[in-house]
Amino acid sequence: MLVESSRESSKHPKMPVDYSGTWDIVSNVNFEEYMIALGIDYPTRKIAVMLKPQKVIEQNGDCFTIRTFSTFKNLECSFKIGEEFKEVTKGMDNRTCQSVVNWENDKLVCVQKGVKKNRGWTHWIEGDELHLELTCEDKVCKQIYKRTL
Repeated sequence: MLVESSRESSKHPKMPVDYSGTWDIVSNVNFEEYMIALGIDYPTRKIAVMLKPQKVIEQNGDCFTIRTFSTFKNLECSFKIGEEFKEVTKGMDNRTCQSVVNWENDKLVCVQKGVKKNRGWTHWIEGDELHLELTCEDKVCKQIYKRTL
């Protein structure tokens, strides 16, 4: 019976972390360099670096919806862990890529396959902070969000 229970838990592993909540940006390091690597035009970059986006994450088991709100653009990305999906980076570089998000311990790691090399993002939580690293080619942007009450 004990062996049976451990088999069951390996079929449906517990989600490592609950990301659900509303998060406000407090730090945004190297964002312009990241956008240059994406090929984003100068006027859009100048507006984007001034924004203070808010993320709203809804997590239901291994299904996620991440909404990003700002005064300039609102974005939405929905996915299921481990399932490849077509992602249109509307509002950023407007490219279509094939993306897949997986758990790596307590981190959500997205790999985006498309025109740009070494592209993707990683989310993780430390205390009441949501960390996000965005990568494109050799550029890394590091953002930190605080959970709102």
